[in-house]
Amino acid sequence: MRTGELSSGWLSGLAGVILASAALADESQSAPRPIVLKAAHIFDSVSGKLEEPGVVVVAGPKIQAVGSNAKIPGDAQVIDLGDATLLPGFIDAHVHLSFEMSDKWYEDWHKGMMRFPAEQALYGAHYAKATLEAGITTVRDLGSSDYVSLGLRNAIKAGQIPGPRMLVANYAIGSTGGHADQDPVPPQRLAPAGPLQGVCNGPDECRAAVRYQIKFGADVIKFMPSGGVLSLSYPVDTPELSQEEMNAVVSEAHAWKRKVAAHCHGDVAAKMAIVAGVDSIEHGTFLQDDTLQEMKNKHVYLVPTLFAGYWVGAKAGTFPPVIAEKARAASAQSQRMFQHAVKIGVPIAMGTDAGVEPHGLNAQEFSLMTTNGLAPEQALLAGTARGADLLGISDQIGTLQPGKYADIVAVTGNPLLNIKSTEHPILVMKEGIVYVGGK
Repeated sequence: MRTGELSSGWLSGLAGVILASAALADESQSAPRPIVLKAAHIFDSVSGKLEEPGVVVVAGPKIQAVGSNAKIPGDAQVIDLGDATLLPGFIDAHVHLSFEMSDKWYEDWHKGMMRFPAEQALYGAHYAKATLEAGITTVRDLGSSDYVSLGLRNAIKAGQIPGPRMLVANYAIGSTGGHADQDPVPPQRLAPAGPLQGVCNGPDECRAAVRYQIKFGADVIKFMPSGGVLSLSYPVDTPELSQEEMNAVVSEAHAWKRKVAAHCHGDVAAKMAIVAGVDSIEHGTFLQDDTLQEMKNKHVYLVPTLFAGYWVGAKAGTFPPVIAEKARAASAQSQRMFQHAVKIGVPIAMGTDAGVEPHGLNAQEFSLMTTNGLAPEQALLAGTARGADLLGISDQIGTLQPGKYADIVAVTGNPLLNIKSTEHPILVMKEGIVYVGGK
């Protein structure tokens, strides 16, 4: 063998050793120690029952094993939470992480007009962090302007900022002058919105509006069959789209494999949306029993947002008169409607409309649901497995099962006996990373 051949072979072998060592180093760096969570109880969001003891083994972003028979890795970090309950990370199916209202309606309106989107996104990052730290590991963001929520979703997914997993709708879709449109500012001062911003007239424009939201990254479509509480004009319970327009929105979204959430306070609008084939009714304030029964029959979810109804009723005096009147009427009725929905057996997913009320208080929805007739275990299912079913990602989250994402919340004691314990989680983990507690 010539000297050149020897040198070439030696260098080739050395390069192989270096590459193998680098691969092993990368593997060791990318494989964090397993984590074992222990607690007195664990909530089974398949059966709706508590089991003892609670043991979950986490490897990387996924759950590796669950239950007292789970094999504990020798190098695992063990976090023993004592008299506590392990639950799947909570799912809020109706939030708006891009903004937060205050008691100063006119000041909020001015800030909304004058802030640049980049500035507003920084506020959104703060709201996202507060939401995650409250135990909400997944949200469905149902409407924002300037793609702020889309940017938050992408930054969270890239690991640049802490926050919940987000499914976003981009602009909500509705008619000119409806709840999805801009406030009635003179058009000489504010250019009218069109399908790009979700405002449509006629089935063709409504299909275009859906396509625009999907083009720019929407995971879900939100539309406005009825009026809204927090708008300057039009009644809250009036249908704002024709049946043909609703049919166009829903069929187009479903053709693109997107689920559809329908903002409906009014009963007539909800009936029309159900005919169109929606996946969920948001708010549902003035729904009648026959409509609720039809939702049960067709497995259309109710996302009741009781906290928002309670909040706007309490803050009604801070709104302009036209909004205050609607806020009082909606607040008085929403909990009565929910009580009927529970008795009828409508599928329910937890949603708060956070942004109307402050972010980070989401778990108060659990207490409002139980106060109004839903059993504590059913309320927890609404905020875990059933939320995942509505969002279409029950193969990834919603239950503590091997292979699913390690989105885990721990609360003190037994939440079936004290549902308010959900409002103060002692541990929050998302995809295997601990954001609250664990020390």
